[in-house]
Amino acid sequence: MNATALTFGPVPSRRLGRSLGINNIPPKTCSYGCVYCQVGRTTRMQVRRQAFFAPDAILESVREKIGRLTAADGRVDFVTFVPDGEPTLDVNLGRIIRLLKPLGVPVGVISNASLLADPSVRDDLAAADWVSLKVDAVAEGVWRKIDRPHGKLQLASILEGIRTFSQVFEGRLVTETMLVAGLNDDRENLGATARFLATVGPSTAYLAVPTRPPAEGWVKPPDEETLHQAYRVFKADLPAVELLVAFEGGDFNATDEAGGELLAITAVHPMREDAVLAFLEKAGKSAQTLEDLLQRGLLTRLSYRDEWFYLRRFSR
Repeated sequence: MNATALTFGPVPSRRLGRSLGINNIPPKTCSYGCVYCQVGRTTRMQVRRQAFFAPDAILESVREKIGRLTAADGRVDFVTFVPDGEPTLDVNLGRIIRLLKPLGVPVGVISNASLLADPSVRDDLAAADWVSLKVDAVAEGVWRKIDRPHGKLQLASILEGIRTFSQVFEGRLVTETMLVAGLNDDRENLGATARFLATVGPSTAYLAVPTRPPAEGWVKPPDEETLHQAYRVFKADLPAVELLVAFEGGDFNATDEAGGELLAITAVHPMREDAVLAFLEKAGKSAQTLEDLLQRGLLTRLSYRDEWFYLRRFSR
């Protein structure tokens, strides 16, 4: 894997500003098969941790990218592990985080929390500055329907692992709950999830809805009334609740390697058409670059909620 594929962006993040992404997991290697996943269905389901890419290669990729951005007066607010699968499956995660720290940019990890029953995973995440943990449901049946976990995972152990981690983590801990209409957006499920999160004490509990094309075409966000109800239910138990329901914007970084950068970004962050065109214009490229990638089968074009999105194809 080349340097561009190991890092991407920076991309506009609703929580972290301009985030330089680290892709430390091969495409769709995950412990969950979430129905709403923005990069498609999980093709390699696993819970065993292993080494994927050399830590030094990731460090060099990040260092090189930050150097180029600094030379071009580009800003990086965070370096964030947000790969094509679950980042904690990487047995070298903690080592990589510690290698990155001297670069002077805060390190974040966005995790589905599925492996937090493992003390080694908690130790690795503890090295980060900011950690986001997914908690979509605390009822066994709902959890299995929405997150479609690996058969060896047990929800009770995961939830206890989250609590344990929250007691020792010295950075900023946030949680994210993705709401899918008809699955986990009723008052009973929302109340149970909020009460659990209150025992974790996140600095912010985020309520999200699918804003990019999901793995399953039938997935829909809750309607406005239901979303407002969810917010009210969470606020009854949690002091800081925020919604993640808006498009992030189109302020993606562009370089001379526009085609490769576009493929790297859309591998984990599907881009809306207006953002893609703005990205290409900033890089001095025409819309023909987009057409070429589509014709070569490297990108796919999807419609979702009356918008066109572009997503990297992993198989042709």
